[in-house]
Amino acid sequence: MSTTPNVPYRLEFSVEVPGTPEQVWQAIATAKGMSAWFTPTEMEEREGGSLHFTMGPEMGSDGHVTAWEPPRRIVYEEDWAALMGKDPDALSPLTSEFIVEAQSGGTCIVRVTSSGFGRGADWESEFWDTMAPGWMPFFDNLRLYLSHFPGQEATHFEASTSHPGDADALWSSLRQGLGLGDEGTAVEVRGSTGTVERVGERQTLVRLTAPVPGMLSVYAWDEGESRATAGVRAYLFSANAADYVRREEPAWQAWLQGIAVEA
Repeated sequence: MSTTPNVPYRLEFSVEVPGTPEQVWQAIATAKGMSAWFTPTEMEEREGGSLHFTMGPEMGSDGHVTAWEPPRRIVYEEDWAALMGKDPDALSPLTSEFIVEAQSGGTCIVRVTSSGFGRGADWESEFWDTMAPGWMPFFDNLRLYLSHFPGQEATHFEASTSHPGDADALWSSLRQGLGLGDEGTAVEVRGSTGTVERVGERQTLVRLTAPVPGMLSVYAWDEGESRATAGVRAYLFSANAADYVRREEPAWQAWLQGIAVEA
């Protein structure tokens, strides 16, 4: 069996977002910007700089910047083997490239390519099959961030719980329990008011307006083996956000744990 990773994997897509190339660059190529729509990010903002994405308690991904061409192109590599707990020789780094192209009318196209090499194991295919549906919704966050909160710093909170049963049933209970309607509808979600901006598969993105402005992503996903996760992820843009998070994050956690899932 070959000991060199030589099976290619690739994911490509593009999104149109509002803003100048400089505004878009700030959002996709700085720690402050990435943290405002993706995951909490640490980055040395230069070619060769280190990179760390926080993905949950005691979980993250490490890498470094391999190309830095503001405001047009950034490329970074992540240690795919370390992230997945695999033999370092089994996998290449996971490479992601972002290219910003200015459009007329005050928008930009962001072209995103992620690629890597493995050995063709079943779990590798599963990783790439789940990467697109897991990653793409964040670019709705990017669009919303650039539309309403460009250049602002986010305060995060996240809460999630695991439940026995089916992800679709869990999502139905989650959506019904929070009163999440169709895109464009006004909602009140556990004391916060806002508007539904995007409805995806087992996911809704809400733009919050009061008491703290921001973005709230509500989701359910299938863990396999008859279990599913319900979660919320928020990006808040206010001087009062830290106090709000201290109060609301444990309340959200308790609410998620108490969801009644239809059999």
